[in-house]
Amino acid sequence: MSVDPRATLEKLIAERREDYAGLSRLLGRNPAYIQQYVKRGTPRRLAEEDRRALARYFRVPEEMLGGPPAVPTPVAANAPRESLREAAIVAVPRRALGASAGAGSLEEDGVAGGTVYFAPALLRALGAGDPSGLSVIRVTGDSMMPLLADGDDILVDRQDGAERLRDGVYVLRNEEALMVKRIALRPDGGLAVLSDNPAHQSWPDADRSRIRIVGRVLWAGGRVR
Repeated sequence: MSVDPRATLEKLIAERREDYAGLSRLLGRNPAYIQQYVKRGTPRRLAEEDRRALARYFRVPEEMLGGPPAVPTPVAANAPRESLREAAIVAVPRRALGASAGAGSLEEDGVAGGTVYFAPALLRALGAGDPSGLSVIRVTGDSMMPLLADGDDILVDRQDGAERLRDGVYVLRNEEALMVKRIALRPDGGLAVLSDNPAHQSWPDADRSRIRIVGRVLWAGGRVR
């Protein structure tokens, strides 16, 4: 009996309470990609990398999503860890640490924890480095609205920090406060720490000695610029 990969995927999405747009973004596709595949039959078949990523994400055989039957392959006990290019899906831990987009906080977030899965193609497009340096952190506050809202998850590359500092959005620690802010390098070598929401404080001439860069924000439902 043949398996209908679209019906199977639709059933998995319903059973696991996933959403089409979220899965599409994890694959590095436009938000309508999975819904169009399931509901309209476009594309006719999932790309091999997408199919493999979804099978790994849902923990089902690739055959259920239209792939070939699995053929067992022996793996050496000392086989090296998968690289970003070779991995079918990359598991990134969600840290139970709130990054404030308001006045700054260092707090435990009871909702956080667990794992978020990303397609390697998306991570490469975002310029992510070693997957071991990636974390997903929950934002609290609204000082980075409209870019980031309270409750958003952000992907942070902790290996892209002070050594490569450039204009962009970063998670940083200012004394005891952990926050997410926009960094702008000044022509005189100074540093501006900015809130996107004009109702919140910015520091046009921040004291660099009091700031520790935790990592660059790469993603929050889309590429952060």
